[in-house]
Amino acid sequence: MINVGLLIIRLVVGILFIGHGAQKLFGWFGGYGLKGTGGWFESVGVKPGVTMALFAGLAELIGGILFALGLLTPLAGIIIAGTMVMAIVKVHGPNGVWATSNGYEYNLTLIAVTIGIALVGPGQYALDALFF
Repeated sequence: MINVGLLIIRLVVGILFIGHGAQKLFGWFGGYGLKGTGGWFESVGVKPGVTMALFAGLAELIGGILFALGLLTPLAGIIIAGTMVMAIVKVHGPNGVWATSNGYEYNLTLIAVTIGIALVGPGQYALDALFF
């Protein structure tokens, strides 16, 4: 059952990150695309906005794909955790911990999940188990 649990965690978190990357890159799922996200990035001091939106979108999309597949899982965990650290530093950190105040509790939870899975491994139902 441990392997099924790890698969569920990887799929849910990975697919959600794929969606977030697609929002930034393509404007899918209610996102604003590169131009809109880049403008928002500029407004919070992340410059150049469009370039950084591209990097963030690619990190979320690629990190999410790798995490969901359980492929290069430690790298995927680091990529996702890195984007969440930036979200805390640039947006959520000053608001405190709680999500009700736009704080960083959700970001911190995602860091814990992705780094935790990176450390213990993705489980038997992962491409890492097949290839490595």
